[in-house]
Amino acid sequence: MSQLHRLALLSALSAITGTALAQTTIRYTLWDANQLPAYQQCADAFSEQNPDIQIAIEQLGWDDYWTNLTTGFVAGTAPDVFTNHLSRYPEFVANNQLVDLQPLVERDGVDTEQYIGDLAELWTRDGARYGLPKDWDTVAVFYNVAMLEEAGIDPAVMEDWTWNPEDGGTFQEVAAQLTLDANGNNALSPDFNPNNVRQYGFILPGEGGGGGQTEWSHFAASNGWTAVNEIWGNEYYYDAPEFIETISWLQDVVNNRRLSPLVSDVAGIGANALFAAGQGAMVTDGSWMIGQYINNSPFEVGIAPLPIGPEGRKSMFNGLADSIWVGSQHQDEAWEWVKFLGSAECQNLVGAAGVVFPAIQSGVDAAIETWEARGVDVTPFTDLAAEEGATFLFPITDNYARVTSILTNALQSIFIQNADVEQTLTQANAEINALFQ
Repeated sequence: MSQLHRLALLSALSAITGTALAQTTIRYTLWDANQLPAYQQCADAFSEQNPDIQIAIEQLGWDDYWTNLTTGFVAGTAPDVFTNHLSRYPEFVANNQLVDLQPLVERDGVDTEQYIGDLAELWTRDGARYGLPKDWDTVAVFYNVAMLEEAGIDPAVMEDWTWNPEDGGTFQEVAAQLTLDANGNNALSPDFNPNNVRQYGFILPGEGGGGGQTEWSHFAASNGWTAVNEIWGNEYYYDAPEFIETISWLQDVVNNRRLSPLVSDVAGIGANALFAAGQGAMVTDGSWMIGQYINNSPFEVGIAPLPIGPEGRKSMFNGLADSIWVGSQHQDEAWEWVKFLGSAECQNLVGAAGVVFPAIQSGVDAAIETWEARGVDVTPFTDLAAEEGATFLFPITDNYARVTSILTNALQSIFIQNADVEQTLTQANAEINALFQ
């Protein structure tokens, strides 16, 4: 049907029904299925206020999401608005795929100070702005309450437990006590059989890619490691002694001590699925997964803070934003939707759903209230975000896709093939830094 015929039909239908029909559809994509209902609430509220704009929400899993998005950029079929990630947007900026929102922010007087901390500034470069913040996240430890009780472990020990790369501190002691072989011996027993484990003390979620957000970043940072020289930097430090020590420790406890499932086994099933199946007592994961663990595990789940390392307790602090595709044919309407997504009205709805911690404080308060009403203590996530010096940023640089590819290959060699850690990481880091020459 031609555009003229379509508009004529819409006009006729409007006259017949006496109601205004939506003239513009904005496609909006996100990857987290758990957030879909909350954002549908936002879409409904937005369209009620803007009856000429309809929001069509599309959801895809993480891997398919980025594949379809980048393919859509090339084919001209990308969504008008999409959820963006700090690790991905530098590549999109380099390829001129994102609308600069700064002129629109200034024109409409959007208050970027309403967003927590530096969330708004993470999405800027050279005076341009490529997204409005939607949420933030930190990392903590989810644990099986019954397994700790059966092992005689008081969860209170997790409040001030420690970690170091030499002997793993009290974190490793707890993990070892929770690791059981087929005969019921824990990993502290001389009779423990590491080749016949029926319950793991903790689950390393995977090799971690370029950021290791839920896998190793917290351990490495608490050991004094920094990933890159600065935001939009050009020098990575995957060959630093602090990082090599951290990965060496993980290689030992996973491959030799067997306190965690093998990385190859986790990759095939997923850490969350293994935890829910009762295969492990603890797992480190992000605050966006609170609902997944609490709602879908067939047992009581507790949340504990990360262990305290040589340089303190540290968590990666990541923030998502909503961006507009430069190829959108409806950029004015897309901007109205992005403004609403970044408003307190929408973020309070999202917070009340308890799926993430929104970028505006009132939304965070709503999320905390939701979980408190259910008897769930989420302060291991929120306390870190509020503590000075307790968080660090996801690496934000050019070439991040290639950085991730190189480091992923290196870490897979380390965890799956038991490759030499120092040699492998030194070589990988040289390849990574050559990208910036």
